[in-house]
Amino acid sequence: MASMSNPAFNSPAFQLNQTSAIANRVTPAPSAEQLNELYGRPSATPADTDRMTYEDTIQKAVGAFAILAVGAAIGWFLPFLAIPAAIAGFVLALVNIFKKKTVPGLVLAYAAVQGVFVGGISAIFEQMYAGIAVQALIGTGAVFVTTLLLFRSGKIRASKRATKVFLIAMVGYALFSLINLGLILFGATDQPFGLRTTEVFGVPLGLILGVLVVLLAAYSLVLDFDAVKRGVENGAPRQFAWRAVFGIVLTVVWLYIEILRILAILRGGE
Repeated sequence: MASMSNPAFNSPAFQLNQTSAIANRVTPAPSAEQLNELYGRPSATPADTDRMTYEDTIQKAVGAFAILAVGAAIGWFLPFLAIPAAIAGFVLALVNIFKKKTVPGLVLAYAAVQGVFVGGISAIFEQMYAGIAVQALIGTGAVFVTTLLLFRSGKIRASKRATKVFLIAMVGYALFSLINLGLILFGATDQPFGLRTTEVFGVPLGLILGVLVVLLAAYSLVLDFDAVKRGVENGAPRQFAWRAVFGIVLTVVWLYIEILRILAILRGGE
């Protein structure tokens, strides 16, 4: 009994071993028929275990992106819906972020309105710069796939130090974006991208920021993938997959918009 006062032996692993030892002395061994019945049972599904799995998360993500694509098609043909969809998406994002229990319907609704916004803003930019939407889509896909492959190979991982730098950079970028938006809305600048068009050593500030923000978005994807990995390994509730899907959709939309803006700045001289 003295050894059990040591905190090192309070691990469930030790408790499980002791319980199993007692059970082995008391419970009779199963018969051959019982063993055959156990082996013949189908494997437990996520619905049976109510635990998060990679397969279930991927299915949910595919469904969310399919809805986003439908919304994008609507926004493409009805670009005037872009602003209302952006406002609705912002509200739904806040609800999903601060709501303690993730609601699948709200995540899918967010994907739908963000799709309308993405489709609408893409159509507007496409009228100014032909082919820019396809270029932004290819760029987004390239960053997403590259980040996923690097994460799966173990070459990039989330760390406390990198995450701290990421959060600081995000706060700084958010403040810059708010100030820039205010200058545009109040007519302090007649440039469509505001301070982003200011040149630093002959290079538009928007391009410098754009590259940094794409890197931030890529690291945000790493955090999303890491959340899925930890959720599955820790046996998180199946419901947690919807929060992971929300995070991935949010990051991919953000990445696409940033790449679209970079391309527009690059092609601004056309």
